Amino acid sequence: MNIITCYKIVPEEQDIVVEKDRSLSFNRAEWKIGQYDLNAVEAGVAIAEAAGGKVMALSVGGKELDNSKLKKGILSRGPEELYLVIDEKLGNADSYTTAQTLAAAIRKMGKIDLIICGEGSSDLYAQQVGAQLGQMLKAATINGISKMAVDGERLIAERTLENEIEVLEISLPAVISVTTDINLPRIPSMKNILAAGKKPTTAWDLTAIGMTGVDIPTEVVSTLAPEQADRKKVLWEGESEEVIQQLFAHIRKELL
Repeated sequence: MNIITCYKIVPEEQDIVVEKDRSLSFNRAEWKIGQYDLNAVEAGVAIAEAAGGKVMALSVGGKELDNSKLKKGILSRGPEELYLVIDEKLGNADSYTTAQTLAAAIRKMGKIDLIICGEGSSDLYAQQVGAQLGQMLKAATINGISKMAVDGERLIAERTLENEIEVLEISLPAVISVTTDINLPRIPSMKNILAAGKKPTTAWDLTAIGMTGVDIPTEVVSTLAPEQADRKKVLWEGESEEVIQQLFAHIRKELL
């Protein structure tokens, strides 16, 4: 079984600086693997360990992807190979262009049985790439998966709903988006990190995967932090019913 785990690199949240004009500065922010994507990688490795198969990691983006620390970071978590599509046009790609690029890369990689994505990216959290990718590849596409296992030529998956657990039988090939409930990503050992440096990495640009004349349909005009409002500093002390009613009355007044 050939398994692809897709991931995205994002800026470290703690290093993002809010400027006086509410714009965001990423100058000091280091890049890291998105937290939700770590669950996808762990899910792919767990499937391969249980049912056999080969796990490959795939990411698309700008020049920031060409980082040895990030490459070792993903390969040390279990994938046997790493594939990257690096192009400056992908630096601020929207979900459609990201899915389109992933689909083109996957077609170039050959026969794939299972593609696993996180439930959303750690920066935009649009939750669109997995669904769009499945449609482009004309594969069975399911999101919100909290548990899964391979049974022959099909995938048995669980999706946790509000009042019930839905069990699904999914024919392969398939594109699956997993939630953070599916696992706890492992922490790579020093042995894993050292071995990651010896694993193969393949890097393409857009032309190499057959994408020429890419036109990104959306443009980010600005990204601003919310306006900071002065605190009201209205305090109530105590736990009596009267104090609670005063609190509720004040909240209702503010909301009207």
